[in-house]
Amino acid sequence: MKNNIFVLAILFIIAASACSLTSENMNVIFNFSKSSNMSNWIVVNDDVMGGISSASIELNNEGDAEFKGAVSTANNGGFASVRYRFKAKDIAGKKNVTIRLRGDSKPYQFRIKSKATDYYSYITTFSTSGDWETIQINLKDLYPSFRGNKLNKENFNHSSIEEVSFLIANKKNENFKLVLDKIEIN
Repeated sequence: MKNNIFVLAILFIIAASACSLTSENMNVIFNFSKSSNMSNWIVVNDDVMGGISSASIELNNEGDAEFKGAVSTANNGGFASVRYRFKAKDIAGKKNVTIRLRGDSKPYQFRIKSKATDYYSYITTFSTSGDWETIQINLKDLYPSFRGNKLNKENFNHSSIEEVSFLIANKKNENFKLVLDKIEIN
């Protein structure tokens, strides 16, 4: 009898731990590590419209992602971006996106799409300090934008997302480096 109670207690602890981990993982959009699969992270630069900006995203020795490159305003260009598309993630009841990152003291845009096929994104700009920091973005503050123009639509109010992206477009020639550790929704 004591053995059965002990086994049941162990099974209960394992089940409770699994539920806790599952709940935490449901909030993670991407947690970078040395073994991260980066194949769904795609760089999109202004060369799609004739510009010559360049960028890459790759894991560094610590397992963080480095989005880096050079923005050029030549040929009517001036932006570099990286996006991550994924199966629809239920975010009902969630209010914020939390990003642990280290920037280069430059502003960046954070962008999301409720549907990857939408022509527009919901965006906001955030500043970076040059040190490791945690940025918190309120979902309801993300406004709809297409090609740098704010659209006459409501701010973000969807219950799922399929894409997140980062963009730098500060209307000047500059090198940049944004190091990403973790992106969560809570």
